Amino acid sequence: MESKIKDAYTDFLFECILELKDKEECYAFFEDLCTVPEVKSLAQRLQVAKMLTDGRVYKDIVSKTGASTATISRVNRSLRYGCNGYDKVFRRVSENSIGMQDE
Repeated sequence: MESKIKDAYTDFLFECILELKDKEECYAFFEDLCTVPEVKSLAQRLQVAKMLTDGRVYKDIVSKTGASTATISRVNRSLRYGCNGYDKVFRRVSENSIGMQDE
């Protein structure tokens, strides 16, 4: 599958992200790079993807995350027809560090 986002600028972005060593460096970098709503939106989408992967229903996801059904639907489409990026990350990250859905 041909990437829709691949270019030199995005390559540089990802190279920079891969140089981050810990959560504190991530917080500093993303706070400088993005607005607060942009970071919160990315975090929300990731949580929606995790909850969908865990078999949660839309109503529960809306209630827990505040995401719109349109956002949940877009994330669900990525899970079903995307590049398997969510699956790869979820397999690598321990349940404790992403398990925010029950809070």
